[in-house]
Amino acid sequence: MRKIVIIIVLLTAIVSCVSIDCPVQNRVATTFVLKKPKGGTDTMKIDTLNVWSHRLVYKDNKRDTVLINRLCGNKTSFSILASHTLSEDSLFTQLKDTLGHSWLDTICIVKENSPHFESVDCHATYFHKITDLKYTRHGIDSITINNREINYDSQEHLFLYLKADR
Repeated sequence: MRKIVIIIVLLTAIVSCVSIDCPVQNRVATTFVLKKPKGGTDTMKIDTLNVWSHRLVYKDNKRDTVLINRLCGNKTSFSILASHTLSEDSLFTQLKDTLGHSWLDTICIVKENSPHFESVDCHATYFHKITDLKYTRHGIDSITINNREINYDSQEHLFLYLKADR
């Protein structure tokens, strides 16, 4: 009798853990879309794109974190995970062409962070709202905000226009 009670308790515990309502696609990322100056989606005609950031590792200790390493080919968009609680994401980009030319740019995405609660069984998540955008213009012509809300929805947040003479 005692073994049957233990088996029933174990089976109940196993079955109760199956119904967690955590979202499967729980990436909170900023999506950049390459655009042509006169409208329409552009393809990356450069040879390589690298993106890295200084992310806070420990208190006041920033380390370089590679976010995109050698993105090449005919890409029209890319996504960068947003930092959880930093009020500004500083991204450093390097564009390279096939002739060996290279352009370094900095993109600063200023944002408001709001905690998002799904369930006690799910990990902590933050949603973001883009409030400002600053960038250098060595290889980048301009960046416009298309959608300020960064959450689970995979939407086009920023339109990236590269210089024509690159």
